[in-house]
Formats: sequence, C-alpha cells, structure tokens
Amino acid sequence: MMIPFTKHKLANGLELLLHEDHACPIVAVNLWYHVGSKNETPGRTGFAHLFEHLMFEGSQHHDRGYFQPLQGAGASLNGSTNADRTNYWEVVPSNALELALWMESDRLGFLLPALTDAKFTNQREVVLNERRQNYENRPYGLAPMAMLGALFPTDHPYHWMTIGEIADLNAATLDDVRDFFSRFYHPGNLSLAIAGDVDPDEALALTRSYFEELPPGPGVTPVRPPAPTLAADAKLVLEDRVELPRLYVSWLTPPMFAEADAELDLAADILANGKTSRLYRRLVYEERIATDVSASQNSREVGAFFQLVATAAPGHPLGALERAIHQEVERLADEGPTPDEVERGRVQSEAQFMFRLQTVGGFGGKSDQLNAYNTFVGTPDFFERDLARYQHAQAQSIGAAVGRYLQHCRNVTLSVVPLGRPALAVTDSQLAQVS
Repeated sequence: MMIPFTKHKLANGLELLLHEDHACPIVAVNLWYHVGSKNETPGRTGFAHLFEHLMFEGSQHHDRGYFQPLQGAGASLNGSTNADRTNYWEVVPSNALELALWMESDRLGFLLPALTDAKFTNQREVVLNERRQNYENRPYGLAPMAMLGALFPTDHPYHWMTIGEIADLNAATLDDVRDFFSRFYHPGNLSLAIAGDVDPDEALALTRSYFEELPPGPGVTPVRPPAPTLAADAKLVLEDRVELPRLYVSWLTPPMFAEADAELDLAADILANGKTSRLYRRLVYEERIATDVSASQNSREVGAFFQLVATAAPGHPLGALERAIHQEVERLADEGPTPDEVERGRVQSEAQFMFRLQTVGGFGGKSDQLNAYNTFVGTPDFFERDLARYQHAQAQSIGAAVGRYLQHCRNVTLSVVPLGRPALAVTDSQLAQVS
C-alpha cells in the first residue's frame, strides 16, 4: 500500500511531488507552507490564519478575487490553517493545470504589492467574526481555548488557538503581517504536490516556469520548544450558554510519529470512539449518565495531548463521569485491550488509511497525504511505515502507553456547565481563563 511519486527540488528550494492517476481527467494542486500558529509569538497570534484569508484577496498580476478565474475553469479550491502548517489546494480539469500553477505562483511571489490596508482591515474583521461565530457564540466553543491555555505554558507555541487572540488581532498592523509573509511565504518553505491526470514532465516544466525564478527567501528556524509538563492536576470550570454539562479531561502526550503516538490513537478508539467502546457502553448504555463520549490523540509536530470528552445526561453532575473515565483508563492500563479490541483497531486504522487514497485532492486525498509526510517526516515515502505503526501495535504496547502517559498522570479537567449552575462541575474546580 503506497502512493507512487517522483520528487524534485527546484533551485530556490521548492519541493515538488508528482503522482500520476489517470482515472479521471482532473488534477489536484496542493501546497503546504510549513508555517502555522506555532510559528507565532505571544502578542502576535492569529497571523498564520489571517494570511490564509489574505491569500485569496488578489495579487499583483490578478488584483481581484482569487476564486473567479479558477471556478470559471471548473475548479474547486480552498485552504486551511492549523498549528503546524498552512494548506492551499485546487482540483482542476486537466487542461487547467497551468492556470492553477500561475495563480499560485503569483500570490506567492507577488502578493505584497497588492496587499492594501483596506484588504487587511476587511479580512481582519472577517477573522474576528469567524472567531465570534465558531468559538465565542457557539455552545462549548470556548472549551478548546481554555484547555490549550491550561495544558501549555504561556510561552509554548501551542498555548493559543490558530484563530488568534482578540487583542493581538486588533493590535496587528499592515507592517506586522507583511513581515510575517516575508518570513514564511517563500519557495524554500513550500512543498507542492501535483496529483492526477498529468504528464510528469509537463508538470515539472510548468512548475519550473512559474516558480523557479522566485527568490528562495530566508531560512526558517524550526520551532523546538522544551517538552511541556504540568506541575499539578488542574480542575477548571467554564459557565456557558449550554443545556447539558460537558467534561473534558486532557493529558500531555508524545508528538506525531513519536513512540506511543499510534498506541494512544488506538487507545482513544478503545476507550471512547464508537458505540462498542468501553466508556460509551458504560456511560451511555449501562449507567445512562452520559449522552455521548469521544476521545482523541491530538498529535502535533512538537507536542500533543490526549483528550476524553463526555456530555452528561440531564440531571447528572460531571463528577460521576470523571470517576468513570479514570477507572476505565486505569483498567486499560492494567489489563490491556482484548484481542478483539486490538484487531478492531487494526482493521479500522487500515480502513482510515485506505480512505485517504480514494481521491487525488481537496481536503485530504493523495496529494495532501504526500505533502503531510514530506513536510513533517522529510520524505513522502512514509505511507507504509505510518500504517505499520498501527498494524504492529500489540495489547501490551497499548496498555503500556496508557499506563505511561495517562494512568495516574497529571491532567487538566475542564467542566463546561450551564450559566448559573457551577455545582454541576467537578468538585474544587477553579474558574477557567479564556483570551
């Protein structure tokens, strides 16, 4: 199981990945800039995501909206930002590959001459409104901010959300964002994947034609913060406009591709993902004190956290959910998973990996997977080794990972409760801080 590819490095440092798939007459163009919110600094947050918006506002040789020419050619396109990277993609008819590459190269090489104060001010307001809609005014929306703020110290690059803090966005200037672009948006910090109905020689020639004359830009110093630690358990409460209380329990864990990362991912499924998971069966079916549960190993480039989430059934406080969560974590650490749970995890992980191969691009697909491995591991040729981490996991190694990183380990517990009902929170919780 693999994605055949060829890799080329242009003189200016741009890394090009090519994959042929002639099943449909479409081509995916996928760009990963190795910059995310972790490249920001305290007081200057939200810039990576803000630039995702600004990149669609036009460049020097097409100083109009970015969508119209490509959509007029039959393309779909979008972008996304997270803590570790910023992604832009197009899926175009095969005959529109050159248009997509020209548009991408122009906004990489010539965005700043077209970046005006009016565009900046407009998109900053769009981002602030996005924050209001998706976080401040959404039920439970402030919980991720409170959790990250408690898990990671103030100077750690995962302390803040990708959306940015309100004060930082309001204080940002046009010169600030110009400087951010100049530091991180250049060919030497870019991985470009082209996948689909394409001739590799033609794609390489077009990429060289449109990108190779762009200057390589300054070197980007990797962000390597010290591994975070929790000095003590933290119990926090956040009152929100919600109907039912919800509990979040999080532990600091190893980063993506590190030892135990895959085992913890599998443990999340065993504990709380799906109706056959341990906590779902116990809390929802048997004890009927929760309406839903979930878990995740949130793997990032320089850190991670494991999180269990449970929403209480009407009339039930969160303390009982907290006790059950720690009991099931302890049981999994001490006894390990059953053979059926291990096999189910292997089958599910293989199905998830196969799903990533079903399309050439968009949000996901083969072009995106090649870029992910190239950016974070240094080679696109990592698919089989990545899957092997899950296929080789054993009951003993899963239990050991849970024991090492979750059982009796310091954690952050966040209770989100309806306004005016703090008594539903876990006992001895302190008011959570959100900025």
